[in-house]
Amino acid sequence: MRLFAFVTMASSMLHLGGATPIEKRAQCASQLSLAATIADRLMSYWYNPTLGYFNSGSLWTDANTIEDFNNLMLAAGTDTYYTIDQTSQTGKEGQAASASAWSATINGSNDDSLWLILTMWKIADYLTARGKDATGYLTSATEIYNSVAAQWDTTNCGGGVWWSTAHTYKNAITNQLFLYTSAAGYLRTGQASYLANAQKEWTWLNQTGMRNSQGLYNDGLDFTTCANNGQTTWTYNQGVIASGLAALSVATGNKALLDVAEVTLDAAFAHLTQGGILKESCDNAASGGSQCNHDQQLFKGLLMKHLQYYLDMANDPKRNAKYAPILAAQASAVLHYGKNAANDIGSVWYAPDSGGSVWQPEASASGLAAIVAAAKYGTC
Repeated sequence: MRLFAFVTMASSMLHLGGATPIEKRAQCASQLSLAATIADRLMSYWYNPTLGYFNSGSLWTDANTIEDFNNLMLAAGTDTYYTIDQTSQTGKEGQAASASAWSATINGSNDDSLWLILTMWKIADYLTARGKDATGYLTSATEIYNSVAAQWDTTNCGGGVWWSTAHTYKNAITNQLFLYTSAAGYLRTGQASYLANAQKEWTWLNQTGMRNSQGLYNDGLDFTTCANNGQTTWTYNQGVIASGLAALSVATGNKALLDVAEVTLDAAFAHLTQGGILKESCDNAASGGSQCNHDQQLFKGLLMKHLQYYLDMANDPKRNAKYAPILAAQASAVLHYGKNAANDIGSVWYAPDSGGSVWQPEASASGLAAIVAAAKYGTC
């Protein structure tokens, strides 16, 4: 199907709560092939194996990109990109599992810490699937998690985890990630403290008012008033809350949390899109307008990745069917509007590039995440 057909289906499926269940199927081979093309370009052009970083990347964007490579290897049943786990600074520190080294690397950034936990878990999943020892990565995840859990605070705004150890801001993404890592950590370990943290986090987050009248999460809270600060409704916030609520749903058996998650997911595809395709507030296809920075270029792919994780845990054919055409529409846009002749992915998906798209590794990683998610749950 061409892009316009996917978009039409995507728009209509948002309103079909009783969509016909789809059968579980193998990963979509054509999408996995496209994902490999993007990944190959990221590795050959953007990755510096000597330094162990992506050129112009940062700690948290590199962590997410490495997570994407491991998702791709797990989906495709290959070991093509295992070298990134071995040569990247993130991968090497994960294997070493030194709490003091992690503290120096993270430097007080709690949201970076939580992204790293997800990377540690995904590398561990890959290694376990290959019959290899994942102890170092699992230990790293635990060490990092414990450092963030210690940042829970009730003196400002009644609860929540600080964005950083500077204690200047309580924002949506840090607390959404803490919800997800806590609930998923419980599912992985069975340790009651993880579940207690997840429940505590959701109780607090749900009453903060960070979710606005549209059903979208704004960036965070005003430090003085503890009210929704009205800042940007970034796409990634709307995906990470969904994966967190799905994990908590599995942990508690409360399926109503899935419906809560879909209020926000559906709001994202209703309000943060153009022509059915995700559009960040900083995205502009034409030259001369605003451009997304390195962090923001990754956001759309994070929504797609966490929609994949949401569907993994929801484990519901009707929900799969609801979002399948939406996932496929984003993947089609990445291919037809986002990809250039060199197999980079630009920051703009919603329209052909007219000079405004940004070509950086974070944008390609974002596209990669979208394609991997569509390979699993999109229409093929």
